[in-house]
Amino acid sequence: MNKNTDNKSFYVIGLNYKKADVAVRSSFSLSYENQEKLLLEAKTIDINSVIVISTCNRIEIIGFAKHPFQLISLLCKYSKGTVDEFAKVSYVYKNSDAVEHFIKIATGLDSQILGDYEIVGQLKESFQLAKKVGTINAYIERLYNVALHASKEVKNKTSLSSGTTTVSYAAIQYIKDDVKDLTNKNILIYGLGKIGESTARSCVTYLKNSNITVINRTEEKAFVLADEIAVNAKTHDNLKSEIQKSDIIIVATGAPKPTVTLDQFTNDNKQLIIDLSIPGNVDAKVKNLKNKEIVDVDVLSNKTKLTFENRKKQIPLVEEIINKYKIEFYEWLLFRRSTPAINSLKNSLAQIQKDAITVYSKKHQNLNIDHVEEATSYLVNKIVSKFASHLKEDKTQANQSIQVMKRIFNVEVLEN
Repeated sequence: MNKNTDNKSFYVIGLNYKKADVAVRSSFSLSYENQEKLLLEAKTIDINSVIVISTCNRIEIIGFAKHPFQLISLLCKYSKGTVDEFAKVSYVYKNSDAVEHFIKIATGLDSQILGDYEIVGQLKESFQLAKKVGTINAYIERLYNVALHASKEVKNKTSLSSGTTTVSYAAIQYIKDDVKDLTNKNILIYGLGKIGESTARSCVTYLKNSNITVINRTEEKAFVLADEIAVNAKTHDNLKSEIQKSDIIIVATGAPKPTVTLDQFTNDNKQLIIDLSIPGNVDAKVKNLKNKEIVDVDVLSNKTKLTFENRKKQIPLVEEIINKYKIEFYEWLLFRRSTPAINSLKNSLAQIQKDAITVYSKKHQNLNIDHVEEATSYLVNKIVSKFASHLKEDKTQANQSIQVMKRIFNVEVLEN
């Protein structure tokens, strides 16, 4: 019997983007240091099998406890959140529901962006920390591996992660589809807020172009980022000259009025101008210039909408894969729990057999012991075989049957 999970249930307690806004999620977020402290304290209060996930979109504690409030209390202790706040936006899953939820996370079905697999890397980090602290049992380790296999199959056999899901990535995809000889083009990214910086990083990752320049009104940020991602940086005074020599201009300045104006264009070179700002930061008159193509967020958003519609069509396939791996996990769990019980039942029946032969051999001096042993051993094996078949075929009654075996025959039962 595993004392770590005896009389405990498997829980997922947490909150995510669905009901908790950024401010609430921030109050419950856990630093790496506090995650480690939480796991260490969990061990001191007999919660020995648990992992913690803390990302920008979700905070969860997953593990075995006698009551979910034990896990909720730990979360509130090591974050800035309160129990009352948690109750308003939280969820609690137990046993099979918790298992299914965990696999859904890994497959991208429960991500804020449907099909986003960034969570897989975050799951790996959470698992490695728990492994280091020593709060991983065989149940959680097996579930973690099953979830990763499900994630891999979803990625390889469905289109859940295909297509464009963010405006910045839609801009990259538009460039790849629209521009020929991309490696020889000069690319300018103007504005390095959240969207601009993300776009700059995506340009480096996906466009395989070394002629990328970044400009930002706060110039230091441009030079720091350029050094980090190995692109060029120019001061704001160079904006006009950089616009004139660029083939692709990405504007992400987020200003209340245009930051790219008509007077900055002095030639008829063919240029693609992508305006990621709301309101638009490229002067509307620029589109009247010769050889200037302007793409705004509405055009790019249509790409993302189409992607999500296509991804939604994949959900039934993903759910089939999740169900397959959930069944696989429970078959493993059943085998793991029933094997010691079956072996223990066999030993218990063998002792009954031995005691019976001893009694009857004293009463019947001419008893053929070999024949009796052969016949009774056959009966013992038949009984054990019948129980084993029952446990395998009738999964819904397996736990109940194992407990009956435990009470009647005093067999060993491996808990979770």
